[in-house]
Amino acid sequence: MAQLKPQDFLVALKLVAWGSRRWTYASLAQALGLSASEAHACIRRGLQAGLLVDNALLVPPDSVPMGVQEPAAGYRVHTRPRRARLQVGEAPDRPTDNPAHVNARHLAEFALHGAKYAFFAERLPVALGVPTSHSAPAFANVFVPGSDAWVWPHPQGTVRGQGLMPLHPSVPYAAMQDEKLYEMLALFDALRVGRARERGMAMERLPALIYPEGPAPEKRSMHG
Repeated sequence: MAQLKPQDFLVALKLVAWGSRRWTYASLAQALGLSASEAHACIRRGLQAGLLVDNALLVPPDSVPMGVQEPAAGYRVHTRPRRARLQVGEAPDRPTDNPAHVNARHLAEFALHGAKYAFFAERLPVALGVPTSHSAPAFANVFVPGSDAWVWPHPQGTVRGQGLMPLHPSVPYAAMQDEKLYEMLALFDALRVGRARERGMAMERLPALIYPEGPAPEKRSMHG
């Protein structure tokens, strides 16, 4: 089984941001600044890791109409599968003609307890860039602006601050195209480099964005 890559996590978060929108590998790649083959590989690894669910549903043989001969194999795959019963962590409005959908419960768990270790933060020199972590625009009314801004270095950036290597080189571009994706990526960075207060907010807000139907996260201290 191939090891998860940072762009696999990025793709999964993009699918969360898109919600019930229908997409193709080409549109996913374009939105994230990836190649179509790279987007396809990201979906494949996400499926293997359990962060995504394949929409090609397996149909039991007893659902085959009488008189139709089937091979000895126990299951067959429909090209355009019908909607099946939802599993825990699946979105109720997912379109089944997309190649895959997010397993929200698994992704929320991974985002909080695995991703920050698998994709550890790498600090860069002070630079002009796109603000992230608690410095992102989504948190303008949450945290008072200060001198400790974090940025993804980028030529189109407008804020000078401590540089942080983005999850993937395409992150600044992708974030500037999608407000919800930007917020989730900034929250993830808050988990990686934030102080206690920022981490506490991220641990409440990030899983709520990924898995709204999940249990309410435990309240954490905002001091530090």
